[in-house]
Amino acid sequence: MSVLHDLEAVIAARKGADPDSSWTAKLLAKGPEKCAEKFGEEAIEAIIAAAKGDAENLTYEAADVLYHLLVMLAARDIPLDAVLTELARRQGTSGIAEKATRS
Repeated sequence: MSVLHDLEAVIAARKGADPDSSWTAKLLAKGPEKCAEKFGEEAIEAIIAAAKGDAENLTYEAADVLYHLLVMLAARDIPLDAVLTELARRQGTSGIAEKATRS
């Protein structure tokens, strides 16, 4: 099992837990919209670190982005494996060609 799958399992275990017991439970209790908002905030922080060329902070912020992405997916009951399956489907396909197939 990968680190991301392990993290996904921890997030799932916190779903429905007392919001005062963990940050994850608190985020999930606020609903999918708040989880999406928090993901966006973390993505912006990663973008800023990348634009500044701050590798150390970008690494830290990228970890936050991955965590908050998994929380956002959990809030909408989308398993990580669904995302990984989609990535596998796209493997070997040009990004330009893949985008052209979208409606």
